[in-house]
Amino acid sequence: MAKVNGFTVWDEEFDSRHFTPEEIAESDLEAELIAALIDARDEQGVSQRALEEMSGVRQPAIARIEKGVNSPTVETMIKLLTPLGKKLAIVPMNSST
Repeated sequence: MAKVNGFTVWDEEFDSRHFTPEEIAESDLEAELIAALIDARDEQGVSQRALEEMSGVRQPAIARIEKGVNSPTVETMIKLLTPLGKKLAIVPMNSST
């Protein structure tokens, strides 16, 4: 990653020198999962506080997950996604769904 005007941006050359392809893929998958959680919450107009009530996961933990500070466990993601009407699925890596 690199800094541009004080913001962190992806730097593919840096990443390829410092991380394995597997580490990059894992990070990308986690980012997709978190983005899907945020999208589901936003689409339904559910605040983090409301999701806390619905899921039992504390709002500060939800915020840390959404910011990418903490990596969620599968159990936590299921708790967060279920009340939003979503589920985790295992699909081929080359799948667009």
